[in-house]
Amino acid sequence: MEEVRIQPMTVADYDDVRALWLTIRGFGIRALDDSYEDISRFIRRNPTTSVVARAGDRIVGSILCGSDGRQGALYHVCVAQEFRRRGIGTRMVNYCMQQLRLMGINKVSLIAFTRNDAGNAFWNQIGWTRKSDVNYYELILNQENFTQFIGEDDGNP
Repeated sequence: MEEVRIQPMTVADYDDVRALWLTIRGFGIRALDDSYEDISRFIRRNPTTSVVARAGDRIVGSILCGSDGRQGALYHVCVAQEFRRRGIGTRMVNYCMQQLRLMGINKVSLIAFTRNDAGNAFWNQIGWTRKSDVNYYELILNQENFTQFIGEDDGNP
């Protein structure tokens, strides 16, 4: 079994990370938020918190992780299908949690689409709590920033 290294994500990783995202069935990618420009801005703002998992030269997992100074947030947590159930996701989450603790962050949130069965099972398995006492709201400021779900035909362009 090939060794998998966990390391900070850099802007130079973008193309390989996006290629991984495009292999994850049901993964939601925003037209603008997940562009090279916006991910570069996110990494510059959060230079130590995002992470990739590498097997050799291949990126097999990634997490976008950041903080607004009050709480942390995880986005786009994924592991390539053939590398799942090896603890890679847990190792990446632990890396992110350690980086947030070093920043003095005490709370972390994430969003998992209800149709993401594998993701929801993962979060439950590693002890995260699904919140049922809050409502999640969003306001799309730019209608060009639609979400495309990979491998699914749900009417989005």
